Amino acid sequence: MNLINKQLNADAQDNTGAETAPEVATATTNAPVAVETAHDDFDWSIDKRNVSHYAASEREKYDKVYDGTFVQIEDGEIVRGGVVAMTKTDVVVNIGFKSDGLVSLNEFRDVPGLKIGDEVEVMVVEKEDRNGNLHLSRKSARIFRAWERIVEVHKTGEVITGTVTSKTKGGLIVDVFGMETFLPGSQIDVKPVTDYDQFVGKTMEFKVVKINEAIKNAVVSHKALIESDIEAQRAEIMSKLEKGQVLEGVVKNITDFGAFMDLGGLDGLLYITDISWGRISHPSEVVKLDQKLNVVVLDFDDDKKRISLGLKQLTPHPWDVLPEGLSEGSVVKGKVVNIEDYGAFLEIQPGVEGLVHVSEITWANTPINAKEFFKLGDEYEAKVVTLDKDARKMSLSIKQMTQDPWSTIETKFPEGSKHKGLVKNITPYGVFVELEPGIGGMIHISDLSWLKRFNHPTDYTKVGEQIDVMILSIDKENRKLQLGHKQLEEDPWNALEDTFAIGTLHEGTVIRKDEKGAIVQLPYGLEGFAPNRHLNKEDGKQVQADETAQFMVIEFDRNEKRIVLSHARIWEQHEAETREAAKKEQKAESESTRKAVKNIQSKVEKTTLGDLGALAEIKAKLQEGENDNK
Repeated sequence: MNLINKQLNADAQDNTGAETAPEVATATTNAPVAVETAHDDFDWSIDKRNVSHYAASEREKYDKVYDGTFVQIEDGEIVRGGVVAMTKTDVVVNIGFKSDGLVSLNEFRDVPGLKIGDEVEVMVVEKEDRNGNLHLSRKSARIFRAWERIVEVHKTGEVITGTVTSKTKGGLIVDVFGMETFLPGSQIDVKPVTDYDQFVGKTMEFKVVKINEAIKNAVVSHKALIESDIEAQRAEIMSKLEKGQVLEGVVKNITDFGAFMDLGGLDGLLYITDISWGRISHPSEVVKLDQKLNVVVLDFDDDKKRISLGLKQLTPHPWDVLPEGLSEGSVVKGKVVNIEDYGAFLEIQPGVEGLVHVSEITWANTPINAKEFFKLGDEYEAKVVTLDKDARKMSLSIKQMTQDPWSTIETKFPEGSKHKGLVKNITPYGVFVELEPGIGGMIHISDLSWLKRFNHPTDYTKVGEQIDVMILSIDKENRKLQLGHKQLEEDPWNALEDTFAIGTLHEGTVIRKDEKGAIVQLPYGLEGFAPNRHLNKEDGKQVQADETAQFMVIEFDRNEKRIVLSHARIWEQHEAETREAAKKEQKAESESTRKAVKNIQSKVEKTTLGDLGALAEIKAKLQEGENDNK
């Protein structure tokens, strides 16, 4: 306003000066007197453009006064302002800056009753954008304040309230203080959750469990609150627990070793051996998921927060309520519940078991493998042999359910009788054969065959096969039978002694060879042994495995069932015979010559020098023949 008045005054001064100029000049010429004029109040600091010029100090003072009329702000600053106008798309907010700012109306969707004059909190995004406008954001201000609050509650552990807005991969999005946070699926509940849609739109309580300052990200948990409540309940229950206390629980999980039960905020383990007095293979045989049961507290650990529970302890021990008629000599029926090397356990009733020792399975004296004889779940009748209720032990017998067959063994299985039996077991030295339940014996490996020698009985028979036997002897006291198989036929060695006499030749095939010699297969199923040096051929080589050649019997032992053979003896003997024939021929020639000399000597009475020479020649030949014979 002052500037406008000065402008008007300056214009007036210009007009007045133009009209009075002659008078001023005249007055100056005639008399130098002081005359008051309109130019005396002219402000010379104003130029022709009506702009004032101030001193530097004044300008600085006025600049400070001018700047003081506006709010000093920075980008990213949170300020409060008033709503001064509203359009269809924007809200005009005055924050005391030299210009007003615009905020999108969408950022006020949570404030349906917004009106002019309301005070709001906004963030300065840019003091001056590309268009020179002040850029404000209420959403950014809300997120900033929300993050500050989230960081604070994360430190304090305060419980907050949020609204589940949508579902995302692996969890849910929760609006907390106007900011989106992540709720992992594993943090929704203590129980696994598969349907996330049921939580969308719900308002729930949470705890902030993790924050990331760098990316302004937060993770919340509803499960943590539930666990806190459970922990409080657990602490209360643990403080009131006593051994022997009976509680009601719900089966929440079943494993191979037991069942976990929810005792109302506290878990306890019902171990498999404490579920039933009887043996069970799996807890699911007795308990089911979500089943309510009364259980007794067996033990608990305050530090480890473990509780051991029992179900069978709520009923009397079966040994304490045995039937009155059960005693030694009683016949009982039981199911095989456990098998060991030394016998099997029969369960007479749940929790009451008796042992059938291997010696009480059968009357036979042959070894019995309990794991091959019994099968789990099979049922047997047995006689009670011993009963100790105090020690809770019982021994049973299956064999005593029948008469001892050995008492009449001589009548049913006399010596020399022939029978058919079942191969039950094979050892390196013999075959165990069962003739009937409880009666059996052994065939020694040497009694399997007259002709063949076996390295192991399995070369002749197998377990489970039928075999014909003869009773060789009976040992009633030790319950043993000596059995034979080869005795069912006549000993062929008696008939073959002449056939395989020493010196006889036979064709044989080498079926096995080692460093000592070779086993040779001979006619009639016999086998012979040829020592290594007797396998030599005339050409210096040896008879090899699977090769067929002529062999000479050099030893035959009927008692030991042994035949010793030689291939080398054949050609060696032939060479000896050839040499012997040559010697005999030379000897005959020498004898003939000697006789001729004697005839000549008897005819000649006197000798001449020529005769003497002829005689000397004949004598030399005779001596030479004698030397050869030597």
